Amino acid sequence: MDVSMTLWVLTIVGLAALISVDFFIGRKPHDVSVKEAGIWTIVWIALAVLFGLGLLVFGGGQPAGEFFAGFITEKSLSVDNLFVFVLIMAKFAVPSQYQQRVLLVGVLIALVLRAVFIAAGAAIIASFSWVFYIFGAFLIWTAWKLIQEARADEEEEEFEENKLLKAAERRFGVADRYHGTKLWIEQNGKRVMTPMLVVMLAIGTTDVLFALDSIPAIFGLTQDPYIVFTANAFALMGLRQLYFLIGGLLKKLVHLSYGLSIILGFIGVKLVLHALHESGVHVPEISIPVSLGVICGVLVVTTITSLRASRKLAEAEAAEEREGRGDGTVKDEVDA
Repeated sequence: MDVSMTLWVLTIVGLAALISVDFFIGRKPHDVSVKEAGIWTIVWIALAVLFGLGLLVFGGGQPAGEFFAGFITEKSLSVDNLFVFVLIMAKFAVPSQYQQRVLLVGVLIALVLRAVFIAAGAAIIASFSWVFYIFGAFLIWTAWKLIQEARADEEEEEFEENKLLKAAERRFGVADRYHGTKLWIEQNGKRVMTPMLVVMLAIGTTDVLFALDSIPAIFGLTQDPYIVFTANAFALMGLRQLYFLIGGLLKKLVHLSYGLSIILGFIGVKLVLHALHESGVHVPEISIPVSLGVICGVLVVTTITSLRASRKLAEAEAAEEREGRGDGTVKDEVDA
């Protein structure tokens, strides 16, 4: 898809305007209700759909299909980010009324960093076609690693700050408590960061780790930097509302890692086949409609099986609790 510099500028300005409206509406710190989160989640998804339909009208079926496949993939992978966001919020004891501001700025930082990754990835792909082998192998390895982590019976994880964040805390110092939405304050005659700024940086920089698999994944669906960027932007910008909407449901998505591993492994195989095709080897390539169907199908099946498994587990725990209460009553009667 041939994208002019004018279209790039208009797209970035349009996204900035949407973000500004979002920030203006939610500028006052408050607890986000499920209703508010649901409305804004629908709004962001609707905007993404409208953008995809615009690509269909002005660019054709191929760019539109690539955008929707990329958007759904990035959206599903971003759900995995929410688990870490929950850990970060707990680690820094972020007050509930400030969490939406933290997520808004943190996601903006993540979007800027991802834009750098996308530009670098596009430049590498344009110069070295063999990089598809590396991307494909990396995604297959990541898929296998996700399966191993899902099968492992691990204890409750805790968020660990990265070295860059720790260095910033040592260099500038951190206040001992939150000061509203302020990012810097004067303390003992010295300008120091507030915990608000630290947690924003934590969310933004932690997302870079997730970009290591999500960026190669979307490049496996399209090599158009414009589509890669816009799909990432729409997926990330609705992440804040999704956090408040399904935050309580995350633990019920017990099979999410298996679903994501299948998607990443599938795209990894698609990349390897594409690399072989580019090298002159006659192998079948996976089309975008097939990719879109597989991605959506895996997500639907994963969600259904996760909810069923969670319901059975809840029923089993409730039955054990009832049995425990019954045993206790019988014992009390015997003792009496």
